Order: sequence, then structure tokens, then C-alpha cells
Amino acid sequence: MDRLKQLAHSLKPSPKMPVLFVGHGNPMHAILDDEITRNWAKVGGNLPEPQAFVVISAHWQTRGTKITDAPTQPIIYDMYGFPDELYQVQYPAKGDPEIARELRDAFLHYEAQLDNTWGLDHGTWSVLKYMAPKVKVPVLQISIDMTQSLPQLVEMFRLLKPLREKGVIFIGSGNLVHNLGRLNFHDNSIFDWAIEFDEKASEQMSLHNLDLLTNPLKMTNAASHTCPDYKRIRNQSLIIFFNAITLALMDSRVVNVMIPLISELHSTNPLVSGITGVPFFSSLRRAPI
Repeated sequence: MDRLKQLAHSLKPSPKMPVLFVGHGNPMHAILDDEITRNWAKVGGNLPEPQAFVVISAHWQTRGTKITDAPTQPIIYDMYGFPDELYQVQYPAKGDPEIARELRDAFLHYEAQLDNTWGLDHGTWSVLKYMAPKVKVPVLQISIDMTQSLPQLVEMFRLLKPLREKGVIFIGSGNLVHNLGRLNFHDNSIFDWAIEFDEKASEQMSLHNLDLLTNPLKMTNAASHTCPDYKRIRNQSLIIFFNAITLALMDSRVVNVMIPLISELHSTNPLVSGITGVPFFSSLRRAPI
């Protein structure tokens, strides 16, 4: 920890920054004006001014941990079969090689590597387009190491916590429930097990119960539907969820678990959606068993 604080010389001391988990959902949100995107904008408008955004996206999985370090971040259109308009979206964010090195040094034990071949995938730009439309600070991404278990990822991402007091806002971008095999486009009702898992996860977050949060099947049988392959890191969106909460759960409390933010950022608007709660599940419609 002391080494990390010494290395963070390019970032100035700051009040503690929030940690966000964003359920980015359908990529089409990037070109829609709807309740979710409007509330993303509200969340962004209430954020303190950061020195950098660092996103752990569900859509960058690697063997070993990688960190983007290119000074210019290309947009990655990592989705297929959508309208041409979606592939015209731009988000001209810059990177920062020095901050990337600081993130790498925090993960020294894990032999994290810098990467200038990736960029910003839609788990990042589709959300920040609304939360930080005129971004003036660097945006970086950290990959998910597919070889790590949930508890191992918790321990690893815990090492980044000191950078929250160096102006870094960390964002985990994925979905708490992401079982597309059960998707039904002809029924808008919500699965009972999806609601149950959301409620159980929220309860355990408020109790800071990392043991259950990193072992979902011990928490509720609903986990067998929401994250059937979590041990293999295939349900990448669930992994993002635990990466994000780790950074916040090391503090004394979690604020507004059921509303928008897993952080110290306060909000009283229950409609700020897309970060936790029912809005995740609006696209997960009931399918025949």
C-alpha cells in the first residue's frame, strides 16, 4: 500500500471518489434518449470532478490482467447486427500512460501488463457518453483475468483502493443478471429468481458480507440461474459486479445499494437506474423452462 501511495505522483490527493457499478445493458442505449440514459446523465452530473475514470468492463477478458496505456483511446464497436447509427458513435477520450503504469504497479504481484492494442469497448463508451459527455480527464480500462476466481479478484482489486483518494473514479460495467439463454423477446415480465438474486445481493452488500458475495450459490439458489458458470468466469458481468463492490465494501458503509450507487456518492432519486436494481432485469424476459 505504501508503495502505491508513493507511486501515485501524477495524481493529486483528493476527497475519496465514488465507485460505480453500471448495468450497461443493451448497446442500443448509446443512441437512445430513454429513462436509463437520462438517469445516467443525472448520475454523471452529480459526480465529483475526477482526475481519471478507470473502467473494468465485462467485454475485455484476458489471461492475466491488462491495462490500457495508449495516449489515444480508439473506440471498439464490439457488437454485431445493430443499426449503422450505433457504429458512428464517437467518444474522444484520451488515455494516460503514466496512470496506466501506476495501476500496473498496484498489481505488481499479479504481473499485470500494459496494453496499447485495446481501447474503449462499448461497456465503457456507451455509459460515459452520458455520464461524462465532455470528458476532460483520461479514461482507462482494466481487463478481467479469466484465470482468477471471484475471491482472488476481490483481493486483487482491493489493491486499487488508495487511488480513490487520488481522484480516480472506478466504474464496473456489466450486469448483475446476464443469463441470455433465458431471454424471451415476447414477454416483458421479470423472472422471480432475477428479483430474488438482486434483493439477496443488495442485502449482503449492506452487511459487507464478502464471503457470500463471492460465493453466490451459498447466498441463494437463484444464483444457479443468474450465474450458472461463475466458477469459470464465464458470467463476466457478475464478475464486474464484485470487482466494483470490492472497492467500496472495504469502507465502513455502503450507501443507497437499492437505488443507484455502490459508493459514498449520495442520491435520493430512486429512478437513477442502470447501476443496480430492477432496471437490469427489464431486458431479461421470462422464457419457458
